[in-house]
Amino acid sequence: MMGHGDIDRLITMLARLPGLGPRSARRAALALLRQPESRMLPLAHLMERAATSVKTCSLCGNLDTVDPCHICTDAGRDRGLICVVETVGDLWALERAGVHRGVYQVLGGTLSALAGLGPDDLNVRPLFERIEEGGVREVILALSATVEGATTAHWLQERLLPTGVTVTRVGHGVPMGGALDVLDDGTLAAALTARRSL
Repeated sequence: MMGHGDIDRLITMLARLPGLGPRSARRAALALLRQPESRMLPLAHLMERAATSVKTCSLCGNLDTVDPCHICTDAGRDRGLICVVETVGDLWALERAGVHRGVYQVLGGTLSALAGLGPDDLNVRPLFERIEEGGVREVILALSATVEGATTAHWLQERLLPTGVTVTRVGHGVPMGGALDVLDDGTLAAALTARRSL
């Protein structure tokens, strides 16, 4: 790129982040390098701390510094209401919108023959364990409106219906091909409020 080893490596690493292409990565690298003491070094320190302190919640799949996570241990949460999402980013989007007061299950992806992701690759075991323990009234399938999201929702619906738990899916507001973590709070709120039985 620029012919300056460490700078090139920094730009290359930044360009691997979602939403950053080579040009955006160059701008970010310049901003960091112009103020290394106030921007780059604190960021590097926080990234190093997060790399060792952040863990995956064994109950829901969320990321937090404690296991179980703060959402799973919050006594004010409705444990009878589980919202199933694809990624932690989707969970964070719903939390930001403030419309779900239950708990979550992060699948870690969707079923995809092209990507080689099957049922064994999804984090569904904890969901079925919670249902078997009792007390779960409803499972909300808050999956992206994509072919893979619809396939995964259908697969989950077939396995959840025999349990007697009400299965719903987010409704209006999520456009076809849309991902939850990029929608605005109002659209997310409308989608969760307008969920319907499958």
